[in-house]
Amino acid sequence: MATVAPNSKIERFRRLIRNDQIRLGVLAIFIGALGGGTGIAFREAIGLVQTLFFGFSSDRFHSNAAGVSPWIILLAPAVGGILVGLIVYYLMPDRRPQGVADVMEASAFRRSKMSKRSGFGGFVVSAITIGSGGSAGREGPVVHFAAFLSTLISQILKLDPETRRLLLGCGVASGVAASFNAPIAGVFFSLEVVIGSYALRSFAPVVIASVGGTLVSRSYFGDFPAFTIPVHEIASFWEFPAFAILGCISAGVAVALCVSIDVVRNTHNRLNIHPILRPALAGLAVGVIGLFLPQVMGVGYEATDEALNEMLPLTMLITLLVFKTAATAMTLGSGFGGGIFSPSLFLGAMLGGAFGFVATGIFPYLSSGHGAYTLVGMGAVAGATLGAPISTIFIVYELTRDSALTIAVMIATVIATQIFTATYKRSFFHWQLEARGINLMGSRESRIIRQTNVREVMEQDYVTVQPSSLLPEIRQKLTATRYSEVFVVDEEGCLVGTIILGDLGADAFEHLHDSDLRAIDVCRRAPPLATVDTDLEDAMNLLEECNEEHIAVVNNLDDKRLMGVLHEHDVMARYHQCILDTRREEAI
Repeated sequence: MATVAPNSKIERFRRLIRNDQIRLGVLAIFIGALGGGTGIAFREAIGLVQTLFFGFSSDRFHSNAAGVSPWIILLAPAVGGILVGLIVYYLMPDRRPQGVADVMEASAFRRSKMSKRSGFGGFVVSAITIGSGGSAGREGPVVHFAAFLSTLISQILKLDPETRRLLLGCGVASGVAASFNAPIAGVFFSLEVVIGSYALRSFAPVVIASVGGTLVSRSYFGDFPAFTIPVHEIASFWEFPAFAILGCISAGVAVALCVSIDVVRNTHNRLNIHPILRPALAGLAVGVIGLFLPQVMGVGYEATDEALNEMLPLTMLITLLVFKTAATAMTLGSGFGGGIFSPSLFLGAMLGGAFGFVATGIFPYLSSGHGAYTLVGMGAVAGATLGAPISTIFIVYELTRDSALTIAVMIATVIATQIFTATYKRSFFHWQLEARGINLMGSRESRIIRQTNVREVMEQDYVTVQPSSLLPEIRQKLTATRYSEVFVVDEEGCLVGTIILGDLGADAFEHLHDSDLRAIDVCRRAPPLATVDTDLEDAMNLLEECNEEHIAVVNNLDDKRLMGVLHEHDVMARYHQCILDTRREEAI
């Protein structure tokens, strides 16, 4: 008996380490630690670049900028723009900066794979952008690099696509948690924005990674929230209509921010400015604004803190709202790196503070003070812009631990998000993807169908005839096929047309024209076609529009070389399988 127990223990241990959930948990711990380390490394990298340009590394930018030469304030963003333009043009994939939208694309379409140039290049570009004074956020780059490290580990370990996607979500969660010292928000941002599912199998490892990222970050920076927020109390339930109105206005600010970025990008394209020069010109414009309002440069946390603590007058709040929007639009619309999270929080704080001033002036005895409205505005603008109302609400709650004020944030954020979605896009990230022709809207099974090409589903059970084939041969081959359709191809295998029994009319059964009519005479010369690269969603729409059950598949619409046939029942079977796989995953 003494020798059996150790062997049984060893066997139990082997079974334990082979358990998928245990392995996922161990990997999640490791990736969580990497995500926390990413947050630390990126903030230090920004500090290093900022020291090289301005001589200080502190987050309190505009306080320290008072002692910096105006020439440096003016020219530093432009010099940073030159460096960014060169790196992006010569080193980055697709010659553009990388961000959270690329993580979403990797999760949905690229089997959770990200290139090394995308990962390391995005880190460097964003650090230069923010460190040189560009108006952008640091949370997006942290999320992107943490996600990249998770994909790197997945590729080294040769994990399956579904596990890679989960680990990608772990990287995202740890990055957000480390940025805001908010582990709950990290979990929900990952599930809400990137993974797009709240399946139990996804939830556990994402929670572990988010907690891991938070602990690593806290061990370095201490257990301090991203902002210093005074205690607020809701003075009256009559304030809630005011919070709802603030949500409506917040949607307008979020739309204005995204539209402004789009205008800058389109202006660069219309003027045909070389991509290398675009960040430099935008940096010069940001530097001009920074001469008078240094608060708009960098992440802007100091000014946001001042608004939260009711230290800014109404005129300054409105001024910063306008010029921060302009500075962020020029930064993100011209090819700089960085994220949009911090700018949206900044704008929300300025809007909320200004709205609070007005509301308090009109109803002084019913107001909680304009600092409370500042916090509500932050959540509303950020939630609408990011398309992540749940995680934004949790960020505010973890920053304040105030359930009453969080209810106000919930009302304003939900209203702002609904209006933003109805009038613009689902989120800023979806706008970025749609500008590149990528659509992530719809259910996960719909996205899987869009990833599947016709070549993966088409069959080779087609029957062909030559254009010169006569009716007897056509009849014989039509009756030989299980779906009563033949394809007319020339000597090079290119599709000329298709023939079904109905195309023969009376000649299907009569033999008067057997020696006269050829395939070229009776075929449909412009039948519905799909190419091998057509995605299944488009193929399903084509089958429905043309009311056909079988369509020819060609190599491309120019050559029309016949490659196979697509059957409607095969497409529907694949779609049904996608639904079953998704439901099975959600049930685990």
